[in-house]
Amino acid sequence: MSTTTRITVLTAAATLVAAPLTLAVVAPAHADVDRNGACGAGRYELSVDRERRAGQRGFEVDAGLEGVAPYSRWTFVLRHDGNRVLEVTRTADDEGDVDVDAFRRNSAGKDRFSVRATQVGGTTSCGASITVR
Repeated sequence: MSTTTRITVLTAAATLVAAPLTLAVVAPAHADVDRNGACGAGRYELSVDRERRAGQRGFEVDAGLEGVAPYSRWTFVLRHDGNRVLEVTRTADDEGDVDVDAFRRNSAGKDRFSVRATQVGGTTSCGASITVR
């Protein structure tokens, strides 16, 4: 086999292997939903992603703030189908970012997640909700 033929065969093989990997990286997850918006001087984000943990189907729920005052304190309340499942106070880092996350098992029918972040000792409060099937 000539050098040119070998290079052509290797290039074709590499393309066949790389194409599905590229599609796997580019293709979005089916039930991942994000909400974001303004929160005082910063921004909030609520993200709900389908996951499976220890054989249980559920959702990874992430909520966060960015661009808020560094070291400011925030109370997050996360609700799943109207029930409070997390209430925690966190301090923003030196860049003004603060995050919380939780795993929630799938419930029957639609799942509704909501989060509210309130600045401790301040007047700023923001939140969002996401409903997934």
